[in-house]
Parts: sequence; C-alpha cells; structure tokens
Amino acid sequence: MSHFAHIAGQLARYGLDAMVITSGPGEFYAAGFQGEGMALITSQDAWYYTDARYIEAARQQVKGAQVGQIATGQSYRQLARHIVEEQGIARLGFEDRAMSVADYRRWEQDVPAQLIPASDLLEQLRMVKDEGELAAMRQAQRITDETFSEILNDLKPGVAEQEIAARLSYLMARKGAQRNSFDPIVACGANGSKPHAIPGQDRIQTGQFVTMDFGCVVDGYCSDMTRTVAVGRPSQEMELVYDTVLRAQRAGIAAARGGVSGAQVHQAAAQVIAQAGYGDYFGHGFGHSLGIEVHENPRFSPLWDQPVPAGACLSAEPGIYLPGKFGVRIEDVIVLTETGCENLTQSPKELIVL
Repeated sequence: MSHFAHIAGQLARYGLDAMVITSGPGEFYAAGFQGEGMALITSQDAWYYTDARYIEAARQQVKGAQVGQIATGQSYRQLARHIVEEQGIARLGFEDRAMSVADYRRWEQDVPAQLIPASDLLEQLRMVKDEGELAAMRQAQRITDETFSEILNDLKPGVAEQEIAARLSYLMARKGAQRNSFDPIVACGANGSKPHAIPGQDRIQTGQFVTMDFGCVVDGYCSDMTRTVAVGRPSQEMELVYDTVLRAQRAGIAAARGGVSGAQVHQAAAQVIAQAGYGDYFGHGFGHSLGIEVHENPRFSPLWDQPVPAGACLSAEPGIYLPGKFGVRIEDVIVLTETGCENLTQSPKELIVL
C-alpha cells in the first residue's frame, strides 16, 4: 500500500521539485514498507533505499519506486545528492517536524538543493484515509473488539492489572495483530483517575471500575479503544459518572462530520460534562487522529480550530477522573463523512456490570 503517487501529486502545490522522507512513519506511508531507509519522490519518479537487513523484503514489497541498497559506509545523504544532481532538483522538501537540527545541518551541507520544510505535505495527505488504509484499521478494530469480548471473562476480584494487560496483548497477537498500538492501560479503582495509568500489581476488588485502553496494529495501521466496566455492583456516583461520560461521547460523535472544527466537536462533549458538574475533571481533548501512528493530527481539541476533513479517522474518548476515587473513559474510533461519521468500534458501551 504505497503512496508515492499521492506525494508526487502534491509537490507542485508546495512549490517543490522533490520530497525526501526519512522518518519511520513517513517512509511507511510512502512505500508501504516497514524498514529503515529513505524515500525520495519527484513528480515523475520515486526511489526507495534501505540497507542489507531489509533489502530482500523491500524488493518484494515496495511498488512504484526504484528500490536500491545503501552500501556499507555510505550515507543516505550521498544517495540523495546523486539523485538531486542527476535530476536537477533545486527545491527539496523535507520532514521538518521529524528531522533533528543536527541532521538538518548535515543534509544542508551535503545535498546541493534548497531544503524546504514540508511536513505539512505528508500530514495533510495522512489526515484522509483511503480505502486500503481503512480496511487495515477496520481489521485492527475487529481484533480489538473481539479481545474486549474475551477479556471480560478475566475481570475478577483478585486479578492484577498487569495480568489483564498481558492477557490483552496475548489475545490481540493470537487473533492476528502485528503488535500493540501502545502499551495497554489497565487501571482499577482509584488508579482509574489517572488517564494514562501504568498497570501494576494492584488487584481488582469487588465494587470497582476497571478501565482498559488498548489497541493493535494490522498491516501497519492502528486501532484504539477504551472501555470502563464495573466488577460487582457500582455506587450511585459511579453510575452517574458513567452515564455522563456516555452521554458526552454520544454528543461529540453526533457533532462530528467533515468540515466541522475539532474545537466544535470537543465542546459538544465537554458541555455535557460541565453541565453535570464534572467540568473540572475532564482535562484532555475529546479525541485524536490515528493511523500509522496512534496519535496523529487532526484532533478533537479546543486548540484545533481548523476544519477536520471528511475521511479523517479519529478517536472519540471523553472521560471523567475523580482523584482518589475512580475514573471513567469510553473510546471509539470514527471515520468522518460529509454528513456525519462511521463508527469502526462495535463493542457495547452501556455499563457492563460483571
């Protein structure tokens, strides 16, 4: 699933003769190959170079580019210099948000072209998922949904958070995931008030919430999901908070469609939480984009006042976190359309009491 042609089609818009890509996510988007190397794209041609560890696989998998092997002792800058000189490239776009200052200085010294910051070119393309990307994300989410259904059998008093986290990873791998999207978050009781709690040896007790945030990668693309369930009968306050978060999530999803700003979607959910009296306990954005990386742009955030395009794939994950008590977060992944959105997540959201 390469995107060389997509990148080539945007060069003129950004005033570029070519684009060089050196970051892992950028290379994967361009070449559809998970290795280490460099891609260089002009309006007419594309090159992908990697080293001896990956060259055999790259020659089998990379389509739409000339694939070559870097020699021992050679640098990718030297290879880029050769192409720049051969093709007469004057303006070379680079990933300014991914390249260090030290690397930039080396590229500036070694490559005879004007280096033009062009992370926006890739970011704008990656915001909108094509059918191949969505197919991978749907499969990743199916695995995540199936894993959630199975993990409910393991949520019992006396089981440690780390055990549940390990079990989540195992189940996703067994169902065909390449790897986790991120280290699973499992938090029981008061640990749930920490949105990114690290699973430890705390053990589930009767009457607690357990929050699980997890996802996997299929064909290089991520899923992401959070569910909070009760083990034993929850208190009235727990039920109220859960209901508030669920209503907030539904409000945000209802507001989400292509062309609406991320701030508007966030506000639709945040207003529900504030009106219930918990506004001070929702301290993050409503959602983030995901794809090759589990956190991408655009975002459902008060800081994202730009329109979010149709075809963008974002999480919808409001939460309420009461320090020393518990937390609740519910997260789905949605794809925006011109008129609304498609929810990739099929797991139930009504409060589950085990």
